[in-house]
Formats: sequence, structure tokens, C-alpha cells
Amino acid sequence: MKKEDKSAIIEQLTGLLNEYNHFYVADASGLNAEETSNLRRACFGQDIKLVVAKNTLLKKALESKGDFSPIFNALEGPTAILLSNVGNAPAKLIKDFSGKNKAGKPVLKAAYVEESFYGADQLDALVAIKSKNELIADVIALLQSPAKNVLSALQSSGSTIHGVLKTLSER
Repeated sequence: MKKEDKSAIIEQLTGLLNEYNHFYVADASGLNAEETSNLRRACFGQDIKLVVAKNTLLKKALESKGDFSPIFNALEGPTAILLSNVGNAPAKLIKDFSGKNKAGKPVLKAAYVEESFYGADQLDALVAIKSKNELIADVIALLQSPAKNVLSALQSSGSTIHGVLKTLSER
């Protein structure tokens, strides 16, 4: 590969890393053509960008972006990069997809989520991380809960008072 081609790929990888907030490094080797196509479709459906790159080029792209040295140990063997703006989406995809195929792939090697580094053994923790939209929905539900309780108490007590007054007026 020519030096110009390598530098173009490094620039492209750096642009992708800047475009997405979170990325996962996984091993997707051993998948046949149909399984690979299904993985790409699943990624597309969840707005996850799947890119296969040489480890040395990815390492240079990461070096140009900042200090990503904890990821460098995972850059051995076949590497696929799953990029997403939702922190837990690639983890859920990896867990679901690897359980459905014979090869048990893709396998998580490392991840960069919410400005933190995660290793291969922390897939379940990554699945459990709530996305920004899920956290906002939880906060809104918590804020609405007391107001709903007060309104229902006022409505029920109003009908109770009305019932008592009606009974007293009939007597």
C-alpha cells in the first residue's frame, strides 16, 4: 500500500472517530458472508457504523485524536470498529449477535464509551449503561410522578367530598 493511500485512510478514520462519540473494537473474524451481511444490516438498522481497518492505521488515527493508549493492547488480530453516538447500542448488538451465530462473534476487545475505557470482560456493564435519551426519560418520569400523585389525590378527595355532601343533603 502506498504512503498516500495510508495517510488517506488514517484521515478517514480520524474523521469517523471525531464524528462519533463512542467506539468499540471487536473481533468479527470467522463469520461467513451471510453472517457478515446480517451484522452489517443490524449495524445499519441501529445507526452504528461498522468499519474494518488495519491495526497500525487505526492506532495512528487514535494517536492523532488524543491519548488512547489503553486501547492499543486490544489492537491485535482482526479488528472491526463499531462507531455510535449511543453508548450502549454497540454493546447490545455485540451481545445479541454473538449469541445467535455458531462462531460466537463478534467478540469485544475494548471500548471507549462516555470518555472511559473498557476491556473485553466488561460487555455486560456496557450493556447496562443507560443512553442519554433513556436517562432523560427516567428524569422526566420521576419529575412527573409527584405531580400525578397530587392530582389524583385532589381528584379522588374532591369526589369523596362531593359524595359526602350529596349524602348529607339527601338526609
